[in-house]
Amino acid sequence: MRTNPERSTHAAVEKALLLLKAFAPCNQSIGALALSKKFGYHPSTTSRLLKVLRKHGFVERDPETKQYALGRSILSLSQAILESLNTELVSIARPYIDNLRDRTQESTGLEVWAGDTTTLTYVAPGPQFVQVSATPGARMPIHAAAGAKVILAHLPPDVADNLVGSEARRYRPSTLTDSTVLKRQLKEIKRRGVAFDQGELDPDVHVMAAPVFDYTKRPVAAAVLACPTYRMKPHVQRGMVSLLKDTAEKISARLFYSKEIAKWKA
Repeated sequence: MRTNPERSTHAAVEKALLLLKAFAPCNQSIGALALSKKFGYHPSTTSRLLKVLRKHGFVERDPETKQYALGRSILSLSQAILESLNTELVSIARPYIDNLRDRTQESTGLEVWAGDTTTLTYVAPGPQFVQVSATPGARMPIHAAAGAKVILAHLPPDVADNLVGSEARRYRPSTLTDSTVLKRQLKEIKRRGVAFDQGELDPDVHVMAAPVFDYTKRPVAAAVLACPTYRMKPHVQRGMVSLLKDTAEKISARLFYSKEIAKWKA
C-alpha cells in the first residue's frame, strides 16, 4: 500500500504544532518522553520532530536536564505579531468601523488611547444628508468624549483617578466637570460596557462608544458612533449599542484579546 506524501507531510506538521502548543501558557520545560506520552506519539517520532524544531530554533534543549522549552524563533514570531498590532491598529479596525457605518447609516470612527487622552484616528462619514462631521487627528477630552470615557473606565482605578483629578474644562452646560461625579459615572460605564456623550461637547450631537482591548486586556481604543441628537430615539439607540459593542468585540478579537488573560496593570 502506497503512502500519500502530502497526507504524511500534513500529519507531521500537525504533530509538530501540537508539540509546540504543549509549552503554553508558561513555557514550562518538558522531556521528550513526557511529550510522547502526552500525545501518544512513538518516542522516535517525537525525537525526530523535536530535532527539526530545534534545528530551526523553535525549541531549545537544556544540556543538563535534557528537557525542552520554546526557543528564540518563537520569540521572534511573537515580536513580529506584537509589532504589527501596535502599528496596524487602524488598518485592522477600518473594515469593522466601515461595516458599522454601513449597517447604521451613521458616522463612525476609532479613537485611540495615547498617553492621557484619545486621538480620533479614523472616521467613516455616514451617507445621510445630515451627518456629524469630524476631523481625523483631533484630540478628545477625557472627561467629555464618549470614546475617551469608555477607555478611562476600563483603566486601572489608580490610573483613572490620576487622570480625572485635574481641572476639567466645561464645553457646554451639560459637560461633567466634577471629578467625584465623573468617577461614579466611570463605574457605571464599565458596568454597562458603553459610554455616551449626550450633548456634552455639542448640544446637537449624540455620541456612543465601546472599548477595544488588546492581547493584554488593556483598553487601547474605542469604536465610536455619532449622529444628530434628533435621530437618536431610545429604540434606535438600543439597536445601535448592540452593533457598536459587537464591532468593538470583533476588533478586540483581531488584537488577540481574551477574557481569560490576566488583567493589565499599570
